[in-house]
Amino acid sequence: MGATYTAYNLRIIAVLTLGSLTFGYAYSVISNTLGQPSFSAYFGLAGDDAYANAISGAVNGLFAAGGVFGAIHTGWMCESKGRKLTMNTAAAISIIGGAVQTGSVHIAMFLVGRFVNGWGIGMMVTLIPIYQAEISPPNARGLLVGQHGTWIVTGYAIAGWVGVGAYYSPNDALQWRLPISFSCLWPLMLIALSPWVPESPRWLLTRGRRDDAWRIIAKLHGAADDEGMNYAREEFYQMSQQVQVDEAAWAQGGNRQLFTRRSYLERMWMGFFVQYASQTTGAMVIYLYAVQLYQNLGETGSIPLILGATYVTVAAISNLVGALIMDKLGRIKLLIIGLSGCMISLSLVTAMVAEFAGTTNQAGNAMGVFFTFCFITFYGGGEIYPTHFRSQGMAWSIVGTFLSTLAYVEAAPTALANIEWRYYIIFVGLTLINIIVLWWWCPETKGLSLEEINGKFGDEVVVHFADASEKERAHLEATVGRGEELEDIGHG
Repeated sequence: MGATYTAYNLRIIAVLTLGSLTFGYAYSVISNTLGQPSFSAYFGLAGDDAYANAISGAVNGLFAAGGVFGAIHTGWMCESKGRKLTMNTAAAISIIGGAVQTGSVHIAMFLVGRFVNGWGIGMMVTLIPIYQAEISPPNARGLLVGQHGTWIVTGYAIAGWVGVGAYYSPNDALQWRLPISFSCLWPLMLIALSPWVPESPRWLLTRGRRDDAWRIIAKLHGAADDEGMNYAREEFYQMSQQVQVDEAAWAQGGNRQLFTRRSYLERMWMGFFVQYASQTTGAMVIYLYAVQLYQNLGETGSIPLILGATYVTVAAISNLVGALIMDKLGRIKLLIIGLSGCMISLSLVTAMVAEFAGTTNQAGNAMGVFFTFCFITFYGGGEIYPTHFRSQGMAWSIVGTFLSTLAYVEAAPTALANIEWRYYIIFVGLTLINIIVLWWWCPETKGLSLEEINGKFGDEVVVHFADASEKERAHLEATVGRGEELEDIGHG
């Protein structure tokens, strides 16, 4: 497949990663917030461990619950109103949630803000990879869509270091309000830059807006030369033909087919499983309660905050490396390597916590810290749905993320206080099972266009790139103008 990404692709991806950053920062900022003594003092959490554990679980649980509703909301709105309007709506809701948390005067207000914020980022984390996938060429889609994960974790890192800096402020309120207020910055920037982001050409095709879709496709592939123009024509032809067939199939049963048609049902559960499996490594439990974990391992003062920030900085680097090698190594191999590394690293973390937590053994505690960094290195290391239900399918997958996160992080404070390191054993065992299922069940999608992935699940692929020849030229001339006009668009 000849053509690859262009500067225009990269500019769009750069803007969309502000949505990824919105999710990552909002998700992560609470880790250091819960570790700020001023936060605990302001909301009356100090001195009552049982109450503090219940509130910590509620703070993270309500955020995840909001994410479930946000993902479901996106599944409808993304298809009905388009990708761009959904993105701006998600950004606006995220801003409202961040503002309510920043200005909270009692814990109930903070919890409401956390739920609203979760709703917004639930929408965002569902939408952004869909958007990125639909404007990325097949042979660079792993790299470009991989930026979603990289910038999520970059958001984690920024939140961590902002929290470290705020810790040294003499103003108690600033220590926790300032980091949370930054969660409004990234969605504000996304809204400001959204005029430079085009609508998804695949969504435009589902709405019969062929001319608009073609102009965007031509520009996405830099169709100013023969190679770019030919590639743009081939992809547009494949997309438009596949949309017609998919819509005809969809008309036979609508949403009901998501749970009655075998190929669709398999994709729904596969997407759900992959998201669930990533959370079942225990990554969110470790990170959201990392400050407390490092405190249990003997670290004091600002050191736990610094270690937490460094932890997610390593994750950001690992995610970038994963994005760079994904198109060559493949999705399934990379997932299995990552899950296996997480399982082994978490086993070692569990052993160190069981043996040395609460003791003065510096070497043992240091090894516990080290193995958490091994874990996130491996952890750092939604394209299986057809166009007509990609938004619903991705929403269902993200629901898997938030439901598993809700269960794990809501229970974590109480579980870690009562059964301690044994809580981590659950994640080790489940991850082993997930590795086996992933290897046996999930197909590789490396190098395939979004339309050609249909064939992996037994559905019809109307046009393969290898089959496209002069017929896509005739098709375009009949539907979006004469050949000369196509050349003008390609150069425009």
